[in-house]
Amino acid sequence: MPNTVESPPSKGASPALRSASLARIAPVLVVATLLPLGGCGVLDHGMLGAAGPVADQTRHLFFIVCGILLFVVGPVLLLTPLFAWHYRLSNTKSAYRPQWGFNWPLEGLIWIPPILIVVLLAVFLWRDTHRLDPYKPLASALPPTEVQAVALDWKWLFIYPEEGVASVNELVFPADRPVHISLTSGTVMQSFFIPKLAGQIYAMAGMTTQMNLAAGAPGTFRGENTQFNGMGFQNQKFQVRAEPATDYRAWLARAKTDGRTLDMPAYKALSVRSVQAEPSRYGAVTPDLFKAIIALDDAGAHAAHKEAKQ
Repeated sequence: MPNTVESPPSKGASPALRSASLARIAPVLVVATLLPLGGCGVLDHGMLGAAGPVADQTRHLFFIVCGILLFVVGPVLLLTPLFAWHYRLSNTKSAYRPQWGFNWPLEGLIWIPPILIVVLLAVFLWRDTHRLDPYKPLASALPPTEVQAVALDWKWLFIYPEEGVASVNELVFPADRPVHISLTSGTVMQSFFIPKLAGQIYAMAGMTTQMNLAAGAPGTFRGENTQFNGMGFQNQKFQVRAEPATDYRAWLARAKTDGRTLDMPAYKALSVRSVQAEPSRYGAVTPDLFKAIIALDDAGAHAAHKEAKQ
C-alpha cells in the first residue's frame, strides 16, 4: 500500500474536519509549550531549595503568606466562574435584578475577612522582617568569616581582609561558620543575591551595606546581580562554595600562592567593564583597600581623607 501524506485542511474544509485536525494538533502544542519549562531549575537554584538558615526562614515566611493569601484568591477563583455560569445570557430564569438595602451579615462578610487577613499578614511580616534583618548577626559559637564585596561591571570582587587575599567571581567560606559581608559598588547600584542562602541586598557606590548568611552544610551555590546595569548584566554571576574547614584553609593557601597584589592601580584595571568567564585570585591585598574604594565615590570621605593627609 503506498505511503500517503495527510495534508492540512484547506480553508474550504468542513468545520468537522478542521475540529478533528485541531484536536490532533492541540496536545503537540501543549507539550511544546511546557517542554522549555523542564529546565528552569527553580528548586536547584531558587529560594524553595533553601540551603541555609536565612533562606529557610524566608521560605517558611513565603509559605505562610501564600497560605493566608489563598483566602483572598480562592473565593475569587471559585466564585467568578460560578457567577459567570449562573448568570449567563441563556439562563433567563436567573436574571440579576438587585434590590439595594443595608445588610449586616453581608457587610460583615465584606469587611471582617479582609481586616483579619491584613492583621495576620502584618503580624507575620513585622516579626520576620526583624528576624531576617540582613544586618543582624547570626547566632554561632564561632566568629563569622569577614568578606568585603565590591560590585563591578560585570563581575564581583571579594576581599578577605583577615586573610589578606581576594578573589573575583568566587566566594568561598567555611561551612561551619556564618559569613558577614560588607558590600559596596565601584559603579552603578547593583543587587547582591544568593537565592539558596539569603535574600538580596543592594550595593551602592560610596556607601556600605551589610549581609549575614550561613550554609547548613558544604555545597556549591549560584550568586548573581539582579539589578540591570548594562549589556553584560546577564553574565554577572559568581560561584559560591561552602567548604569544610580543612578545604577552606587549603583554598586560602592556594590563593596566597598567586603572585599578584590587589592595590589601587590593580583595582582600577580590574574595574574596567568586562565579563570574566573564570574566577581569579590575588595573593595579597593592600590594607584598607575596601575603605579606599568607598572613598573614591564618597565626596565627604574623600575630602576628609585629603584634609588628613595635608
